[in-house]
Amino acid sequence: MNLSIFKKTSLLTAILLLVFSSLVFAASNPGGPSTNGQTNISSTLSYADVVKILGDIKHSSKGKVEVFTLDKYGKSEAGRSIYVAKVGDGSKKIWIQAQIHGNEKLTTEAALDLLKTYASSNNREVQKVLGEATLYFIPMYNPDGAEMNTRGTKIMSTGQLLDLNRDWTLDGFAGKESLVVYKYWAELKPDFAIDLHHQGLKQVYGTNEATSFSLGISLAPDGPTLPSYKNYNDVTRQMLAYVYDNMKGYGYTHIDRYQIVDAAKQIGYDIDIKGGVVSAMMMGLNYNGLNPKHHSHPAVFFETKGNTSEGSLGQKSNGYLTKQNYLALKSLVYGYVTGEIYEVDPNHWNDIPAYPLAGYWTDYNGIVPVGASGY
Repeated sequence: MNLSIFKKTSLLTAILLLVFSSLVFAASNPGGPSTNGQTNISSTLSYADVVKILGDIKHSSKGKVEVFTLDKYGKSEAGRSIYVAKVGDGSKKIWIQAQIHGNEKLTTEAALDLLKTYASSNNREVQKVLGEATLYFIPMYNPDGAEMNTRGTKIMSTGQLLDLNRDWTLDGFAGKESLVVYKYWAELKPDFAIDLHHQGLKQVYGTNEATSFSLGISLAPDGPTLPSYKNYNDVTRQMLAYVYDNMKGYGYTHIDRYQIVDAAKQIGYDIDIKGGVVSAMMMGLNYNGLNPKHHSHPAVFFETKGNTSEGSLGQKSNGYLTKQNYLALKSLVYGYVTGEIYEVDPNHWNDIPAYPLAGYWTDYNGIVPVGASGY
């Protein structure tokens, strides 16, 4: 891998940001309640709200939930603490992060809803999870961006807006938040991670249904990068096929695989993003000698339609969008803890609707054709 290429990606990153946030496709079936851009930011959770909710959950859990900051590693660019909630007593360490992009707010609500369930429910499945796993929630990775309602954060010394989800590279860590969370990850050494996002509006391939929920792997299975690092091709596909089976019957949820889509040509590009946080986790990134044994683990991400800065979320849709994240998270955690995910045929991943694959959309080498090397 040519590491210097990461220094040359500012233009490509800008293009990626535009594509990720602006692909909007017409669909006659809205895929749930209207996303007509009427969401008022005051109706979503602020940083102060999240801090308070975490305190309330800790108090009501009667000792089951531990809440702490990562202040010993540092704070955000604007000096805000990054909070973590820990629950469970088991040996399997599960990492759940939300709102690395500050305008992707419903992911935080879903993560907190799941934390509340683990804090208070005596359900047999919940107790199974808590007995075999310990979960670590970072419900608001990017508190500054959340307060500004922007995708990225602002570097205080330069005023530059930085996408924190392109900042985990050997030449990266421009944002204080990145180094704070990376140091914690390298010390904790989780076994599995789930990353929660929003995306632009698109249509499920071959249908008139607007996608409400996409399932993604940031280093494409059998793509140009992942097989050369760790063989997580099968387990990541099993995980998301398991979620697909558990979610496809829920209400208005229209599920597909996450892709960058050319709607005019009806083709898609799987992403292969080396600078993404969960990508770096899978590659076992050793930044500044903090992960000398190259600890790594499988990781996947969820994408919910719309965001709060581009007029693509509506007040009526917020509840069901939050609920679909909550249910998907809950099912995947349970499937991982019980081992049910390993019973799924990895090739079932191909049954999740997707556009015909035209190549891989990368943050290091533009579009890489299928079958070509990304190095």
